[in-house]
Amino acid sequence: MAEVLSQSEIDALLQAVNSGEVDVEEIQEEEISNKVKKYDFRNPQKIAKDQLRTLEIIHENFARLLQTFLSGYLRAPVKISILTVDQYAYSEFSNAISNPAFLSIINFEPLNGQVLIDISTNTVFTIIDRLLGGDGEETDEIRGFTEIEISLLQKMMIKIMDLIKEAWENVIELKPSLEKIEVNSQFAQIVPPNETVALITLNISIGSVEGMINVCIPYIVLEPILDKLSTKFWFSNAKKDISEEDMKIMRKRILQTLVPIRAELGSSTINVKDILNLQSGDVIRLDDNDNLIKMKIGSKVKFLGTPGVSNNKMAVKIVKVVKDGENNNE
Repeated sequence: MAEVLSQSEIDALLQAVNSGEVDVEEIQEEEISNKVKKYDFRNPQKIAKDQLRTLEIIHENFARLLQTFLSGYLRAPVKISILTVDQYAYSEFSNAISNPAFLSIINFEPLNGQVLIDISTNTVFTIIDRLLGGDGEETDEIRGFTEIEISLLQKMMIKIMDLIKEAWENVIELKPSLEKIEVNSQFAQIVPPNETVALITLNISIGSVEGMINVCIPYIVLEPILDKLSTKFWFSNAKKDISEEDMKIMRKRILQTLVPIRAELGSSTINVKDILNLQSGDVIRLDDNDNLIKMKIGSKVKFLGTPGVSNNKMAVKIVKVVKDGENNNE
């Protein structure tokens, strides 16, 4: 409601107008500008902020599931977090895709349309290297993907479909399936260029290699469930208690998680001068007095063992389980 001015305030305002301190035309222009809002016809805002927030919650869940899966699948530490959630015209997204690219086109049944997942090429090459037994170090090489590499990645993406289904289960029971993989964005036009899409960008770290995962969801896919994309619906539909079946699934996943274990023969401390003078045939005395090898999980000593050979491979036989609180010179 407009504020009522006192007589003294009215007199002061009239005096300011007469003296030129206040420009009436500027006041009128400011009032008009406050009533007019800019509208970008190339980027219409079809998705409400609350709906974008729900998409963020869904993909926070997806990021956690994917992080756990890839850590075990690649046998390497993986971290995934959300960077941004926003809406754009599809052309803005597709024009920014690198070449070559790794694009997974996914059917989102029972919803109409398809979803596109774009994983940055440096991340994809790190994944390939890990799957083929390498250490996953980043490479500056720019090249296309071989048929064997595409086959390996396709198997991985098929497994990820279950994670997408689980991430969306509080909103809709999806049956996502991998339609195909494309390496050229020109062959991945899932909607017209001007169509509005929700774009969820995730940051992914595999060891020291960082990249991005873009999840592109067209508006036509989301339109039938827009009423369900609200934080109120999400939390009201979320499970209050963990069922016995969920506990079994969780336990199974934990038990199947791969954990690296390292056998440490011993350790020693020497100065830099001695290191510079080391030659073939020199002997370094270790600090340990016994013949037991420390077996570490992470940075903690969990077992002690003796070295040997099993099936023509080096092995360690466990002779003692180290309990919490025991000092084993970690």
